[in-house]
Amino acid sequence: MLVLAICCMSLLIVSLDNTALNVALPSMQRELDATVSGMQWTIDAYTLVLASLLMLSGSTGDRLGRRKVFMAGLVMFTLGSLLCSLAPNLESLIAFRAVQAVGGSMLNPVAMSIITNTFTDPRERARAIGVWGGVVGISMAAGPLIGGLLVDSVGWRSIFWVNLPVGLAALLLTWRYVPESRAAKARRADPVGQLLVIALLVSLTYAIIEAPEAGWTSALTLSLVGVSVLSLIGLILYEPRRTEPLIDLRFFHSAPFSGATVIAVSAFSALAGFLFLNTLYLQNVRGLSALHAGLYMLPMAAMTFVCAPLSGRLVGSRGPRLSLLVAGVAMAASGVLFAAFRAETSPPLMFTGYVLFGVGFGMVNAPITNTAVSGMPRAQAGVAAAVASTSRQVGSTLGVAVIGAVIAAGVSGASYADGFVDASIPAWWIIAGCGLIVLLVGALTSGKWAQGTARRTAERLGQQERTEVAASS
Repeated sequence: MLVLAICCMSLLIVSLDNTALNVALPSMQRELDATVSGMQWTIDAYTLVLASLLMLSGSTGDRLGRRKVFMAGLVMFTLGSLLCSLAPNLESLIAFRAVQAVGGSMLNPVAMSIITNTFTDPRERARAIGVWGGVVGISMAAGPLIGGLLVDSVGWRSIFWVNLPVGLAALLLTWRYVPESRAAKARRADPVGQLLVIALLVSLTYAIIEAPEAGWTSALTLSLVGVSVLSLIGLILYEPRRTEPLIDLRFFHSAPFSGATVIAVSAFSALAGFLFLNTLYLQNVRGLSALHAGLYMLPMAAMTFVCAPLSGRLVGSRGPRLSLLVAGVAMAASGVLFAAFRAETSPPLMFTGYVLFGVGFGMVNAPITNTAVSGMPRAQAGVAAAVASTSRQVGSTLGVAVIGAVIAAGVSGASYADGFVDASIPAWWIIAGCGLIVLLVGALTSGKWAQGTARRTAERLGQQERTEVAASS
């Protein structure tokens, strides 16, 4: 339990940093004289680097030692937070957010791998993952409030100061109490696969964010889309040829694992878009302070806090299906309230939408994580957890990129305050669609057929793992 608490500290500072930063965006926008795309890059510089490096960090932890990599991540993340608080301009802030992300990439997948190897009983592991998901709820509840209070009283730079004492405490506790562990057989580095992942994510995100200004059919946009497509094809063709690939495509023979990946992208796209939309609306359109905006979003955060551990217990006792179905229905319903009924113009409807989204997001996180790691051999836990974490960050990156692009295109020819609600309607339909994907994919990949594919995949991977270990010894 002490190891679980230490690992959760790393998740807390990463999640708290992101949720608090969303509330600070309008203040940062004014002080740094940034555009909507500038604010998108402030968030996506972090999630993009994180998504690009998570799988590398997961396999590196399995190879070099999870405790060692985890401590290096804490040092890098804390240093990046300090640099962000000192950033003199937008460009520096974006660069320092990338430094933060390098450290962050070493935390969550490696921490999940540590938890997986500490809690070997499936029920205990599910409960531990439920606690892990509950930390996300705590960060969502505390982040907007702490961020709003700090922004209104001290300034947006103070948001990054919160990470410093927590990061240092987690570092000391890890050094003292967390045991070292690594995979039985070290995995080789895959530099070509890593470069292809970076090229895919960077080109796609850059194309989406800059397209409203450059033009959707411009040479720049089309070239970037072409690079992303070629990178994806390269990954699909190259990775199966390697004995130890960065992305083991055999994992995706498991329908629950593939479903968890799609659900993670969809759910976190919806979350990132939801936070981005509401932050801009509450502060730039309604004129609320950062603290009041955080208080407005408290119903969503509170329901996430309540539902995340509940979902963990449900997954441990009844499997992931019920949690996924509830999550999909609630998130889709929330999006429809805003898209079809303009819930932001009516406080009762708006708070109902916040509660529904909080329920949906709180229910979805535990089944994603549990499904990703529960059927895999323990030696592959770091890589499997990293794929799940990467899917989350890819979703967050795409959510901010797509929703921001929709808003930028919709308000370009209108007064910002007058045109925002109308411009946000397509964005809300996208969020509702993400909820529908969670519902449909969750129903499809949590039945008996899907469980059979997971068992067969685990048996094949386990057999190969035993063969490789025997050969190396």
